[in-house]
Amino acid sequence: LRKERSLCSHQIKISLTSICKMTDTNPTKKQKMAETPVNPRIIALFDVDGTLTIPRGEVTPDMMAFMKELSKKITVGIVGGSDLPKQEEQLGEGIAKVFPYNFSQNGLVAYKDGELQEVQTISKFLGEDNIKRIVNWTLKYLADIDIPVKRGTFIEFRSGMMNISPIGRNCSREERNDYEKIDLERNIRKNMVEAMKKEFADLNLTFSIGGQISFDVFPTGWDKTYCLKFLKEEDFDEIHFFGDKTFEGGNDYEIFTSERTIGHTVTSPDDTREQCTKLFMG
Repeated sequence: LRKERSLCSHQIKISLTSICKMTDTNPTKKQKMAETPVNPRIIALFDVDGTLTIPRGEVTPDMMAFMKELSKKITVGIVGGSDLPKQEEQLGEGIAKVFPYNFSQNGLVAYKDGELQEVQTISKFLGEDNIKRIVNWTLKYLADIDIPVKRGTFIEFRSGMMNISPIGRNCSREERNDYEKIDLERNIRKNMVEAMKKEFADLNLTFSIGGQISFDVFPTGWDKTYCLKFLKEEDFDEIHFFGDKTFEGGNDYEIFTSERTIGHTVTSPDDTREQCTKLFMG
């Protein structure tokens, strides 16, 4: 009887040991493996609107799954013009901790490995008197623009820039799409940008048209190339950038044409996925 009990006890120990080996789910090991890509010295930076999502849309589960697979091959970073809360609306809560680099507002709010690196503000840089001057002029200009629909939030003040929308950011998706057609026909945003360049020539501002309904205003040098200051040259052999507004005047143009980057123009999230698959997933 003692031998049988001893044998049973021995078998139970062996079984428990086997189960532990089969179910070894050490999260630290898995996290470290996922954080180290095959080619860490190659980094790809991605715009959000029109690149990872449709304009102001949410990323699809398939696209996010692809991005996470891509991050196993190379280093991945996000660089968008919107603030972090809007970025989270599109890419998911906690996006700043999903990939090694996350830049909102063109990098004026910068995260590395989930840790905040820097926050820069336009109000401190320009001063409140100049901020009021821009706001007052903009509201007067917009009052004289005749378009079929106007909604709310014509000026969105962000910590690193001002986003100006002739129709207003509170418009519906249908209204957004309709406005874009009118804007392309009448150059509403382009004409407004030209007028602002003359009016505020003394402030050394950059005006960048992005998305369907708005444009950004920020100090020169605060475009998406601002995020490159966080990527040390000695850490990377290649810096790729993927964006849809890469034309002159678009909010991806400066980083697309930067000497430090290899620029790629995309037309949709599907196009982004296709180009990245050919370049990095072979």
